[in-house]
Amino acid sequence: MTNSDQDQNQTKKADKQEHTHINENDAQIDESNLERDTKIEPGHNSLQQRKEVSAVRKIVLTVIILSIALIVIGGISAYKYIMNGLSPVDATSDEVITIQVPLGSSSSNIANLLEEEGIINNALIYQLYTRINNMGDFQAGEYELSPSMTLAEVSESLQSGTVMREALFNVTIPEGRTLEEIAELYENNANVDAGAFMEAMEDEEYIRSLIDQYPNVLSEDILQDDIRYPLEGYLFAATYPFYEENPSVDDIVTSMLDKTEDVLSDYYQEINNLDDFTVHDVITFASLVEREARDEEERMLIAGVFYNRLEEGMRLETDPTVLYAHGEHKDRVFFSDLEIESPYNTYQIQGLPIGPISNFGESSLRAVLNPAETNYLFFVAAPDGEIYYSETFEEHRDLANEHLDRDL
Repeated sequence: MTNSDQDQNQTKKADKQEHTHINENDAQIDESNLERDTKIEPGHNSLQQRKEVSAVRKIVLTVIILSIALIVIGGISAYKYIMNGLSPVDATSDEVITIQVPLGSSSSNIANLLEEEGIINNALIYQLYTRINNMGDFQAGEYELSPSMTLAEVSESLQSGTVMREALFNVTIPEGRTLEEIAELYENNANVDAGAFMEAMEDEEYIRSLIDQYPNVLSEDILQDDIRYPLEGYLFAATYPFYEENPSVDDIVTSMLDKTEDVLSDYYQEINNLDDFTVHDVITFASLVEREARDEEERMLIAGVFYNRLEEGMRLETDPTVLYAHGEHKDRVFFSDLEIESPYNTYQIQGLPIGPISNFGESSLRAVLNPAETNYLFFVAAPDGEIYYSETFEEHRDLANEHLDRDL
């Protein structure tokens, strides 16, 4: 081999070694890049997660801020609504408006009239204002009122007003009266035919129109099949003035329902707080108390006895329901009378009767809503007017045998 050939071989060998070294360097560079890429990827994911968490926090914070803002705005709006209702319509007004308050107007009717005539801003707020401040007994008549008047000034004017004219006659409806007895009172004192009055009491179309007119007082409960008269118990006991020679049945009924609504309006919250009773139930309960008691103390005690019996699952067993079921008055109830099958007879049914057995007074309503706390489960209403209470049946039996001449 010549020197020249040796030189060429050495050159090729050197080139090969250099190429091998370059390839090794490239491999090292690729591995380094791979390691670097592998290390970067976890950091990239962590950054993305932090961005997502930050976005969620911003959304939650935005929702919270909006919710608080809505609550604040709602509170401010409610405050403005109430304050507007309590404020004069126009404190600087010199205008005087003549208002006619019709006879027999209820508090709600008067409030709506005042709002319509521009004397007050809000009828609902005015009704709440008069109830909270125990204002009522507004007089029918003609008034000169102004949009600049405060609610107190308007109320004072309405309370001190004079009736437009003297009543031609007044009819007093006592507590504890049935519809048939009320019809007779109007026939004898108001030139109203009792038959026509009772026909209206059985006219379902007329009754339904009254349910629509008095939704807070009357309900579909009064149209149950076994109800004798739908309006039994709902025509409030009071003295009613009349200004026409021959008032219509509708005028009489609506004036009495207006009175019932006025009385009940002060007790709706208490009635609604009762777990097991509707307005119909409370009026039914009040009619039982009315027929059994003579004064407020007795009413509260008897209501307490009735509640105790209901809680014990005992029948109420009150004689006035038996008499109503028979449809006649008796001075004395016999054992044979107790056997009548009727949804009114509390000797035969559990709980309250299907409906009221008479009208009621406000004190009986208060007794039902605030009964006396007592352990009594029985009472005997003696013919002499006294009421004897007892906690056990043995005591009750002895009292009944003594005062009612019953062999229990």
